[in-house]
Amino acid sequence: SEEGKEVKIIGPEKDKEYKGKHCMTLKSDSSSKEGKLDDVVALIIPGGYAPDRMVQDENMVNIVKKSVNKCSVIGAICHGPLMLVEADVIKNKKVTGFKSIRTPLRLAGGILINKKVVTDENIITAQDAGDVIEFTKAIIVLIEANK
Repeated sequence: SEEGKEVKIIGPEKDKEYKGKHCMTLKSDSSSKEGKLDDVVALIIPGGYAPDRMVQDENMVNIVKKSVNKCSVIGAICHGPLMLVEADVIKNKKVTGFKSIRTPLRLAGGILINKKVVTDENIITAQDAGDVIEFTKAIIVLIEANK
């Protein structure tokens, strides 16, 4: 990455290519079953269609649950906060997300804030892909603050 951090992709299957909503393709470095959080500083949950599929993978959900206590940053953009709902980690946390997931965020106990990017302790959420620059900057600031 531009910040000198190594980025690893975890997916349901290792070495599988996953195609995003806007035709971007990423290949997983490890599977959710073998995904480890050793030396992981930040866990970033993508938006788009991915979270709808990721919530169906118990191992992916468990990675999110574990990361809340192990990682200095948990980032979720657009529909990504659905993984935080499934992992049951947003109760009493200030959050935001894509407009179609605001009700699930509230029902999970999140404190919904209508801002592009919201940070509460180590959890950063953003409303949609148009907010990716502000979201990324917030992640970098929090990583640097936790060195």
